[in-house]
Amino acid sequence: MLQNVVFSDLARELQAKAREIAEKHVRPNAAKFDKAQEYNFDAMRAVADAGLLKTWIPKEYGGVGAGVLALAMVTEELARADSGFGVAFAVNALGSFPILLGGTEEQKKRWLPLVAKGEKLCAFCLSEKGAGSDAGGLAVRAEQDGADWVIRGEKKWTTNGGVADIYSVFCVSDPTSKSRRISAFVVEKGTPGFSIGKVEDKMGIRTVPVVETHFDGVRVPVDNLIGGRAGMGFKHAMMTLDNARPGVAAQAVGAAQGALDLALVYAGRRKQFGAPISSFQMVQQMLADMAMKTQAARWLVYSCAAAVDAGEPEVTKIAAMAKCFATDTAMEVATDAVQIFGGYGFMEDYPIAKCFRDAKILAIYEGTNQVQRMVIARNLIKETEKLAHLDKYIPTETQERYGAPSLA
Repeated sequence: MLQNVVFSDLARELQAKAREIAEKHVRPNAAKFDKAQEYNFDAMRAVADAGLLKTWIPKEYGGVGAGVLALAMVTEELARADSGFGVAFAVNALGSFPILLGGTEEQKKRWLPLVAKGEKLCAFCLSEKGAGSDAGGLAVRAEQDGADWVIRGEKKWTTNGGVADIYSVFCVSDPTSKSRRISAFVVEKGTPGFSIGKVEDKMGIRTVPVVETHFDGVRVPVDNLIGGRAGMGFKHAMMTLDNARPGVAAQAVGAAQGALDLALVYAGRRKQFGAPISSFQMVQQMLADMAMKTQAARWLVYSCAAAVDAGEPEVTKIAAMAKCFATDTAMEVATDAVQIFGGYGFMEDYPIAKCFRDAKILAIYEGTNQVQRMVIARNLIKETEKLAHLDKYIPTETQERYGAPSLA
C-alpha cells in the first residue's frame, strides 16, 4: 500500500540544513577523504552541531522526533554530495534502531541522548563471514555468566567500525532454539576483549571505515542485553532493517541525483562536432531516463518512509521494493553518467568515477537485491488470497486443461 506523503515543516528545515552542510563541508573534501580513506570528522561535527543526528530520535530521548521520512530526506542530501558520507551518517540510525525499537526504557534513556547530541556514533554488527543476507546463520556466541554475558567470535563488514562508540551486536545465545536463537547486545568502545581487526580496502564508500570486529571474551552486563530478554535478537534485527532500508534507499537516491547533476553539467559543457553533447538526442534520452528513474525511486522511498512513520503494520515488502529499486537505479544512473563523461568518466581525476564506485555497494549491503526480490515475491504470493475474486475470470476450460487451481 502506498502511503500518502506529507512533508512537515521540521522535515523541510532539516533537509535544508543538510543541503547547506553537504555543499559547505562534504562536497569540497569528498575526493580528498575518498583518496586517503579517511573519515570526515569535521563534516560529522557540523552535522551534529546542526542537530541532524536528532532527526530520528524521539523528543523524550533528546531528539526532535522528525521520523524516518525526515531521515530519508537528510540522508539523500548528504549522499548527493558524497555517497560515502551519506553512509557514514545513516549508519548511526542503523546502529541505534535496535535500541530505539527494542530497547528497554532505561536503555533508551542511557544511550539515545548521547547519539542525538553527536557524542556517541553507532555501528551495527550483524554480518559474519558465513552470514551475510542470511541473518539466521550467525555463529558469534554469547553465553550468560552470572550477571554478565560473555561474547566470543568475529563480525565482518562492520560499517563505522573503529569510529563508532556504540555497537549493536547480534549473537547466538541459545543454539538449541529455532525461534529464540539470537540475542542483541550493546557493546561500547573500549570494553576489554573488544577490538577492531582488518580494515577493509574498499572499491567505494572509502570515507567510512568498514572493518572486522573481534570479540575475545567480551564481558557485558545484563543491562546491555537489548530489550532485557534473551532470544529477541532476530526480531530486533528484522525490525531494524525494515526501518533502516528507507535510509539505504535514500542514500541511493542521493547518489543517483549526484551522478545526474554531474552528468548534466558536463553534457552542457562538453562539445563534439561543434555542439554541446546535451544537444544530441541519444544523450538527451539517457539524461531523461536517468531523471525519470531517480524521481521514481525518490517517491517510492518517500512513500516507504511515510509508511514506517505512520506505523503501517506490514512495511517489509515496500521497504524491500524501495531498497531494491533505488539502489538498482543508483547503479544504472552512475553507469550512464560515466558513459556521458566518455573517456574522462573512466579517470579518477573526475568525480563521476567515485560516484560509480560508491554506487555498487548499495545493491549489496543490508540485504542483497536478489534477497530483496525474494522478499517482495514471497509477500506478493502471501497476498494472493486477496485476489480470490478474480478466480471467476480464469476460464474453467483453462483450469481443467492446464491444471490451474482455483484461487477461491
